[in-house]
Amino acid sequence: MRPNLKSAVIASCLAVIALASITLQATQQRRNLDFTLVNRTGLTIMEVYLSPTSSDEWGEDVMGKDVLANREKVDIVFSSAETECNWDLKVVDEDDDSIEWTKLNLCTASEITLMYEGKKPTAIIK
Repeated sequence: MRPNLKSAVIASCLAVIALASITLQATQQRRNLDFTLVNRTGLTIMEVYLSPTSSDEWGEDVMGKDVLANREKVDIVFSSAETECNWDLKVVDEDDDSIEWTKLNLCTASEITLMYEGKKPTAIIK
């Protein structure tokens, strides 16, 4: 192989390796934020909103037309593009009252049990 051609082949191989490394890093930075939401509030949850803690706006109601009765659970599935770990969660109950839980680390959660005791929102995160 000629020296210039050999250098070009080596440079191309190094470029492919670098691109593969960048792609792998980007894939590893994506986080699995999916979790099971368990309702132990004593109320029927009519709406559920999630928002990154760094955001000032709520997303759309992730329940859609469904409701979550007390002692029921639902799987919450995120887009694979989400990377932020800390999220706020807001529910609207059957009485049209809003209850919020803040700074939930979804990167470490597989199940979040919402409770509302003494007018104080608490959560158990597993």
